[in-house]
Amino acid sequence: MTDLSAFPITRKWPAQHPDRIQLYSLPTPNGVKASIMLEETGLPYEPHRVAFDSQDQMSPEFLSLNPNNKIPAILDPDGPGGKPLPLFESGAILVYLAEKSGKFIPQDPAGRYQAMQWVMFQMGGIGPMFGQVGFFHKFAGKDYEDKRPRDRYVAESRRLLGVLERHLDGKAWILGDDYGIADIATFPWVRNLVGFYGAGELVGFADFPNVKRVLDAFVARPAVQRGLLIPAAPTA
Repeated sequence: MTDLSAFPITRKWPAQHPDRIQLYSLPTPNGVKASIMLEETGLPYEPHRVAFDSQDQMSPEFLSLNPNNKIPAILDPDGPGGKPLPLFESGAILVYLAEKSGKFIPQDPAGRYQAMQWVMFQMGGIGPMFGQVGFFHKFAGKDYEDKRPRDRYVAESRRLLGVLERHLDGKAWILGDDYGIADIATFPWVRNLVGFYGAGELVGFADFPNVKRVLDAFVARPAVQRGLLIPAAPTA
């Protein structure tokens, strides 16, 4: 039996299956990257819900695993060299799980770097910009009388959607015929922009048919449908 007691996070979220990857997350666009990837690869894992309403992400136990207090984070009891590996940052988690499973990342070096560039495109552009649109359109920022900040992020989000639109022309997925971590990184954010944030009309999503086509294909995948709901909300 694997012993994870040296990791303080397991005191708040005890591992019922310590031989499995421990996932600490919430179904946000960043959080579901990890759960979708775990569902797609079939790697055994145990999910733990990090509740924002109770500030779980600020607890000492969570900060012991991720000092940046963001989800998702994982603890793999069977990391490199057979030693436990704690890991945070959703992009790093995607790359790690792809390499651990040997799935959803090209095996040739050139293809691998192409996948990495699109993951970084999402991490550095799509995530931050779409998140700002959400703040200024759906959350507290919507009440600001000055709409210039909102419009700046809307314009940048449209530009990023345009980059994706042109790149996806004639392609099934971001890397062509093969689905992978670039898609898993990107399309939860596209889904959130037009769904939860309700900003489809604001950003003119109808102008990006290739992005919509690939988003629909992404959401139709059974592993994606499962991953979008993990960790599950507590039952009443």
